Amino acid sequence: MAQRTMTEKNPNATLVSINSDDSAIISERRDKLRILREQGFAYPNDFRPKNSAADLQARFANTDKNALEGRSLNVSIAGRMMLKRLMGKASFATVQDGTSQIQFFITPANVGDNTYNEFKKWDLGDIIATYGVLFRTNKGELSVRCIRLRLLSKDIRPLPNKFHGLSDQEMRYRQRYVDLIVTPATRKTFQVRARAITSIRQFMTNTGFMEVETPMLHTIPGGATAKPFITHHNALNMQMFLRVAPELYLKRLIIGGFNRVFELGRNFRNEGVSPRHNPEFTMMEFYAAYTDYRWLMDFTEQLIRQAAIDAQGTMEVSYQGRILNLSQPFHRLTITGAIQKYAPQYSDAHLSNSDWLRAELRKLGVDKHDTEAIHSPIRGTLLLALFEEIIEAHLWEPTYIVDYPVEVSPLARASDRAPGVTERFELFIAGREIANGFSELNDPDDQAMRFRKQVEQKDAGDEAAMYYDADYIRALEYGMPPTGGCGIGIDRLIMLLTDSRSIRDVILFPHLRHED
Repeated sequence: MAQRTMTEKNPNATLVSINSDDSAIISERRDKLRILREQGFAYPNDFRPKNSAADLQARFANTDKNALEGRSLNVSIAGRMMLKRLMGKASFATVQDGTSQIQFFITPANVGDNTYNEFKKWDLGDIIATYGVLFRTNKGELSVRCIRLRLLSKDIRPLPNKFHGLSDQEMRYRQRYVDLIVTPATRKTFQVRARAITSIRQFMTNTGFMEVETPMLHTIPGGATAKPFITHHNALNMQMFLRVAPELYLKRLIIGGFNRVFELGRNFRNEGVSPRHNPEFTMMEFYAAYTDYRWLMDFTEQLIRQAAIDAQGTMEVSYQGRILNLSQPFHRLTITGAIQKYAPQYSDAHLSNSDWLRAELRKLGVDKHDTEAIHSPIRGTLLLALFEEIIEAHLWEPTYIVDYPVEVSPLARASDRAPGVTERFELFIAGREIANGFSELNDPDDQAMRFRKQVEQKDAGDEAAMYYDADYIRALEYGMPPTGGCGIGIDRLIMLLTDSRSIRDVILFPHLRHED
């Protein structure tokens, strides 16, 4: 076991840290646990802390040493021992609960010789508890003078070295519980995530939306062009799919008379894993009757600004070394407008020629990773593939890309002013798609025709194409009011708000290959 010098008063005191062989440490700690079991003291469950470290630090931040001594404040608190300093007849421990850290001051005079001697055998990572008196040390650190001290849970495995942290990225994802223990930035990321999600829910409720829950298991996958996960329901003896999106169920609720609905939950897509993609991810979809895609864009801007304020306290976000000011109006461009803004070498004649687009995509190497797009006979698919290949990364400032081709938007209402495009947008921030929305297609005959085209694409080998959903067509035949709907990628939004490079950094337990 390594020792390093670091104390408050005594420069010769020892700081206990671990950097020796894990198996030897585990064996030693199991011996300690065996003794505790024999004594009947292992894993008690009768301590209930009345205080938290963060609350104490906040309440008494401006209370000086003398004022605290005069008040004689009794506290009870528990947490994980992250630092231990042994100094003869007085020792310190830094304890981390679920909110923050606070220092314990332990002496045999206060806790008794037996407890003090036992404490000296305890290890970093052990969960300990105390009843004591709040005070401030000579150096001004808020601390608890322990009167009673207990070991609640034995840490058998050593924590990563305190001074190097958890640097193995795969271990951070695979053993998130360890990452949360030793990496303050990781804990902060998920605290920001929680605040943002709370903000979004509150914003939706305050603007008249009702939160609903729709099925996770679908008999027909729909609502997005994506490859689904397939499972089997034994009792019903039928194939089912994990949902790729809740869209078609939410629009059934609009038809049923709920004019504003939203759902915040998990979607599942059996596709690639990347810094932007996880097979299981969180979306918030919302639908509002008597609105269109222009209304949706204004509303989505407001929602994202409020989430940033509530999660981070500001609309000015630092991401990957650059500043994004979400308070400014979001830009709006068409697909062709965006291509010609950032790649002016492409003319209208180029972008309207399917053969030229296909040749250009091959030149860019798109055929190596997207063979379906390169072989598509549909100009809209080729145009979108070119946009995704060369333009998305340039869209750093919040930008709505509007007027998507009908061929790649099977659920969106066709534009009345421009043939061949839909009233659809995608929102890009920092080169990444954050949201997708459109005026909903509520014509049952048009929707049936588009479903049939999707089925043709599926029969031709496109695994992400949609199925024909006869019940949804039947629902539309009862009449759906003009409606706008949008989906926001919660994980990608949290990446932005927490300056995270990978989607795995904002998902508590991202999917990984087997360890072996």
